[in-house]
Amino acid sequence: MWQSSPPGSIYDYIRVASFSIGPDGLIEQWSRRAAGLFGIAADRAVGMDPVEAFMPAELRTDGRRRVGEILDGREWTGLVPFRIPGEESVQGLAEIYVMPSETESGERAALCIVVDVRALRHIETDLAASQAIFGQSPFGFVLFGTDLSVIRANQRFATVFGGRAEDHRGRTVDDYLSGTEADRLTVTIQRVLETGTSVTDLRIVGTAPGAGSRHWSMNLYRVHSGSGRPIGVAGLATDVTRRHIAAREAASARRNLALLNEASARIGNSLDLETTARELLDVAVPGFCDLASVDLYQGLLTGDDAPPGSWDSLRQESVGGSAELRRVALASAVADVLPDTAAETGSPELGSVHRFSFNSPCAVALRTGHVEDVPGDDRGFVQSTLAVPMVAHDTVVGLVQFSRTKGSEPFGERDRALATELAARAAVCIDNARLYRREHERALILQRSLLPPGDPVAAGLDIACRYLPGNTATEVGGDWFDVIELPGHRTALVVGDVMGRGLRAAVAMGELRTAVRTLALLDLEPAEVLSALDEVARGLGTPGTSGGSQWPSRAAHRSREADLSEVYLATCVYAVYDPVTRRCTFANAGHLPPAVVEPGEAALLLDVPPGMPLGVGGEPFEEVEVELKEGSLLALYTDGLVESRDHPLDEGLEALRAALVEPERPIEDVCDHVLSTLETGHGEDDIALLVARIQGLPADAVGDWRLPREPRSVGRARELARGRLLDWGLDDLVDTTELLVSELVTNALRYAEGEIRLRLLRDRTLVCEVWDAGLVQPRRRRARDTDEGGRGLQLVGLLSVAWGSRRTPRGKTVWFELALPDGAPAAELSVEQLLSMY
Repeated sequence: MWQSSPPGSIYDYIRVASFSIGPDGLIEQWSRRAAGLFGIAADRAVGMDPVEAFMPAELRTDGRRRVGEILDGREWTGLVPFRIPGEESVQGLAEIYVMPSETESGERAALCIVVDVRALRHIETDLAASQAIFGQSPFGFVLFGTDLSVIRANQRFATVFGGRAEDHRGRTVDDYLSGTEADRLTVTIQRVLETGTSVTDLRIVGTAPGAGSRHWSMNLYRVHSGSGRPIGVAGLATDVTRRHIAAREAASARRNLALLNEASARIGNSLDLETTARELLDVAVPGFCDLASVDLYQGLLTGDDAPPGSWDSLRQESVGGSAELRRVALASAVADVLPDTAAETGSPELGSVHRFSFNSPCAVALRTGHVEDVPGDDRGFVQSTLAVPMVAHDTVVGLVQFSRTKGSEPFGERDRALATELAARAAVCIDNARLYRREHERALILQRSLLPPGDPVAAGLDIACRYLPGNTATEVGGDWFDVIELPGHRTALVVGDVMGRGLRAAVAMGELRTAVRTLALLDLEPAEVLSALDEVARGLGTPGTSGGSQWPSRAAHRSREADLSEVYLATCVYAVYDPVTRRCTFANAGHLPPAVVEPGEAALLLDVPPGMPLGVGGEPFEEVEVELKEGSLLALYTDGLVESRDHPLDEGLEALRAALVEPERPIEDVCDHVLSTLETGHGEDDIALLVARIQGLPADAVGDWRLPREPRSVGRARELARGRLLDWGLDDLVDTTELLVSELVTNALRYAEGEIRLRLLRDRTLVCEVWDAGLVQPRRRRARDTDEGGRGLQLVGLLSVAWGSRRTPRGKTVWFELALPDGAPAAELSVEQLLSMY
């Protein structure tokens, strides 16, 4: 039965032709394959000499001899070069098998079978190359048939999975992989076989005998026969376990670097201890661990100067356990497990104060300053825990615990290093917050100690004050206010602000406040007070000099430059109020303008020339005198009340004017209303606010007389003083007042010039003032035993609560002050006091 060769026949790969030679040595039959191989058509080839037909000229002699031998009945096999059709310079090589034959008439002939040797050499080379790649490849090579079973595997593949290469024939993917991985690879092979689309770098995870878990990268492609028919899928498997481990370590390193970068950005944004601890856990959970907690030493949280966190003190802890700690932060990436965990394991709850037992890993970590492993509980869900001490500047400030639940990757050496770094960064921020809080509290204590205690009391003024320090995120500022009693029931009102923050600003504020009080008691004019205060401020910023050398060293020069960079600058408003005239004199050193609200009127900002800040120097200060109506409100304040990042200064001043309404309201309510209306809770800066309601002295509380310059004015002065004291019901003060008034008026007549003025003021005390046109200030001196006079001022000093003198635009005023009687008998002078005048 004749049939065509099926696909995959050997004739699909090699070129075979045939022809026959007749008894005459000429070609008798010429096949189609011969025509294709030699490029000579049958009608032309038949009858040709085969030697002449396709052999080169130099071989034709030998060829004719061979043909003759064949016709004599000899078989012959040999290689014969021939010309390839269309390629003049390239010769082919044919292997010819000649079989002697006979014709019907009994004559000798020959049948020739021709095979193209070049095609055979290609097949041989391809087989050798295939064998080299398949058998000698260092990679696992496997060929799956169309039924997805193994047709062939190389020795490398067999080395990984055991046995010889021949033993793997007929096996399937399920014999090497299990579960999901086997199903995934089977589906992929089937898809490659059906579509012809190659798959590269298919990651497979499996188990090799004696090697444990391995990772492979597979490349799959479809294999075809010479006719193009798919015969299977070839797979090249590369063991990438080390690469996977390296990639995982690189990914872990990148993750660690990302966590450290995030920690640098997110930890330490506030100066609050608890907030810093929570920031640490926000970074660590869930990026690094599943559960975490932070415990800080209780002494550190309560503000002890020496927290029990130094390594020396930790090593000396008693066997009773660690020092007290408080759990300040707790975080979990596993929903609803923290309460259950605390209940099951007995771990401290958030906010609780506790101790770790002496031999526990946590206590050991605190004592040694090294990371300790806390073993997990087989019955619980925590796989492992790292107890990491928080060390800053050789001081352990607390402990952070990082935990991973079962199912997560256990902690490795890289994780321990990362945990240590995270804890160290948080520890530095916490220690900085501790130091800042300590300095902040000290500065705040210093600042508050320098402010007037409670609500000050002044003659003719109803005063309310408020001081609000900035929040813990901002340093203490240099804001201050003061109320100073002056002679004649006058009052100095002061509000100032030292530029800068921190303890140095608070100290500078205290120095300036002390200087203001000292200058105020000298009873100088407001502009003179600020000029003197400016000199004080410039002195505070002057660099110190050291003796021992005429020429300063470089270090001293650098120190001087550093000191000059810390020049103290401050703004200040100084006002003096006289309750008798209800006049207030203002001087301003670069401060915000005072605000005044008169009854029935809108608030306005007084036009007081601002002048230069204190510490600049070189510019005089101006004064402005304003007469205030009864019941008016006067407000002095610092910039923290009206200045903010959220709005410009003009809007803040306008808001202050709008808030100063209803001046008849209680003065305390006015202060509270201003602070609540201006939304000062932002805490960006300290706030000082002083509000005073104007209440002048009643007319019947003032006695004011002018006396001619003559001796009888002394008696007249005594009579006027006696009469007014009797009208006021101050009978107990009549004798003392008469005596002292007589002394002062006598001195005015003797040593001064011009008209004499006598004024009595009654408020919380009795003040007597004697005015004259003399410029020479009285000076208290000790009289000699033989002197008949010179003891008047000594007597004034002994009998009065206070006395003094001040300059006036037209002379001076000498005054003394007596306490109002409280019903108790007046104290008599002692013998020592009387003898001190002699």
